[in-house]
Amino acid sequence: MESQFFFQQLKQVLKAPLPGRAAQEQMLIPDRNKLYKPLPREQAKPSAVLLLLFPQSNDVHFFLTKRTQHVEHHKGQISLPGGRWEPGERLYETALRETQEEIGIAPETVTLLGPLTPLFVPVTGYLIHPFVGAVQQNPPVTPHSREVDILFSVSVQDLIDDQNQRLAVRQIKGINVEVPYFQLGSYKVWGATSMILAEFKTLLKKIPHE
Repeated sequence: MESQFFFQQLKQVLKAPLPGRAAQEQMLIPDRNKLYKPLPREQAKPSAVLLLLFPQSNDVHFFLTKRTQHVEHHKGQISLPGGRWEPGERLYETALRETQEEIGIAPETVTLLGPLTPLFVPVTGYLIHPFVGAVQQNPPVTPHSREVDILFSVSVQDLIDDQNQRLAVRQIKGINVEVPYFQLGSYKVWGATSMILAEFKTLLKKIPHE
């Protein structure tokens, strides 16, 4: 896959109407509001994440992090680099700043390709604004030791592969529920991150892969 051509195609796809909530809900836990007390959207706290693409081994990859036990929310879960919006920032600046803080990617090296659909997470009260960006080569990284337990990358081909989109029974608050997830390498990705990736996967399928 020629990465520059792929990035150009993806940028065009991101300008078209996005698949939005319908794509995100493929990975929604059934009856989630029975398991957690939802917070009101009107009081949503803005945040942003970055889906950062880069060429590697004749494919295009993106970073995911396994969070440490020291962070405030989603301890030990798989996430995209990102975090809380700070006053005075544009949301894409939040995504770039947090990516630099978490994994050491300089904002000036990133070309923004476009936004995905914002996702409200009733459990934490965050309204996540995902952005897609790209760098020209596999970048050097410096994971933040307090926030990032493990940093790894996933190829877009693995995300597109429908065999990696699965269901598992998990016990949440003493109730057995079927939880949709992506099996990406040795990691299971579910929750808000999987919902963002589900929309991204839908967009990727609109681009020819050769």
